[in-house]
Amino acid sequence: MTETATQTTPITLSASAAKQINAIMVKQGAKRLLRVAVDGGGCSGFSYRFGFADAVNDDDLLIERDGARVVIDEMSLEFLTGSEIDYSRELIGAAFKINNPNATANCGCGTSFSI
Repeated sequence: MTETATQTTPITLSASAAKQINAIMVKQGAKRLLRVAVDGGGCSGFSYRFGFADAVNDDDLLIERDGARVVIDEMSLEFLTGSEIDYSRELIGAAFKINNPNATANCGCGTSFSI
């Protein structure tokens, strides 16, 4: 079920996230993808996991923007539909953030949520 993002994609990627992903992938030295997943656990019930992938799996959703490529597995997609993957720089640090409209609560660190 590999799909490429279109204007109806259930998950979007901000311009700042795409820029940061491209910068990270240059340092990786290979044509890799960012993998975003949802795992059980964390202080609020679920947690976001960021990693690298070398290929798109058959059940992945592929999101592309400005050359940046993100893959999300089918199970995680269920929790992330409607979300935006963003990258923000603040005084206390910089990090990828997921603006998830499905989350009913988030922990203070922003990497854990509940539905």
